[in-house]
Amino acid sequence: MTNRYDTGMQVRRRILGDAHVDRAEAAKTPFDLPFQTMITEGAWGTVWASDQISDRERSMITLALLAALGNFDEIPMHIRATARTGASKQDVLEAFQHVAIYAGVPRANHALKLAKQTYAEMEAQDTAQDTAPSGDK
Repeated sequence: MTNRYDTGMQVRRRILGDAHVDRAEAAKTPFDLPFQTMITEGAWGTVWASDQISDRERSMITLALLAALGNFDEIPMHIRATARTGASKQDVLEAFQHVAIYAGVPRANHALKLAKQTYAEMEAQDTAQDTAPSGDK
């Protein structure tokens, strides 16, 4: 693989977490391998690897673009990534408010609904981990 691929995998793991990347890697097939390689090199090894803006800013931009374009399936994954990028709930709300004004209230409203659901899942998972016996964590 290329250096851009290796960089992309490192960035992808930093932003999305090892568990997510491991699941995605396990699901790869020969059919989608070229596509997955392109995503890793292009999105993660080039765009997300750039140091011109922070991960927090990039996370907010990504969520706003996903919502504005109606690519809702990716929103929960990128909401989970905010735990690693530093984008706060308030940052996400601000991004979705921009979506409402510039791309439409229905898209922003649906994105906000997905964000609320995902944050609730994240909080429930954190609570479950905090209350689990130390051997179960």
